[in-house]
Amino acid sequence: MVDFALVPRRTALINIDLQRCFVDPSPVAAPGGPVILERVNRLAAACRAAGILVIHTALVFRPDGSNMGIVAETSEVTRDGILNKGAESAALHPDLVVVENDILLDKPRMGAFHGTDLELILRGRGIDTIIISGITTNICCDTTAREAMARDLHVFFLSDGTAAPPMGDLSPAEVQKATLATLGHLFAQVLTVDEMLEKITRYVGECEAEKTPGPAL
Repeated sequence: MVDFALVPRRTALINIDLQRCFVDPSPVAAPGGPVILERVNRLAAACRAAGILVIHTALVFRPDGSNMGIVAETSEVTRDGILNKGAESAALHPDLVVVENDILLDKPRMGAFHGTDLELILRGRGIDTIIISGITTNICCDTTAREAMARDLHVFFLSDGTAAPPMGDLSPAEVQKATLATLGHLFAQVLTVDEMLEKITRYVGECEAEKTPGPAL
């Protein structure tokens, strides 16, 4: 398994689509949304303290749905307008902590790079590493991880900071396991939230140790 280095100033946490309809019970929600949200808030606070940029994405279409395209054919629930800009269901969840220096990014498709200026934001800040959390593991989170890897960005993917709904005859746990196995094989380093926090804490501790003057001679 890969073990990517973590340098906070070159890293961004990308919280994928922590919107009302994905966190609270709805036809597109993933089980355990509130639990994921709590973990993400905890991680985001540590990231900000360490100097890691925090970005919140939202999957939204135009208010009239005119840029929905083929998504309207492949997903029945989106036709109801629950992801249209301005709909309460499409808004970021009120329990998601967003602070002044965080970046909000609307995206018109599953991946956070398609049709957005995310790559410009990252490149402009010298960021070459991202941490992915959010909902859903096997769709928007997975797509973003693959897009990032194709752009030669290092990806940390959070195994318990993401959640998936059931798919066909697969349970949420089975979907989660299969997605994480694929991502960890080629596209990302898969870590728990606590492991990610430990990695951040270790880097900060090493930096503080380097600043500590040696004993006087």
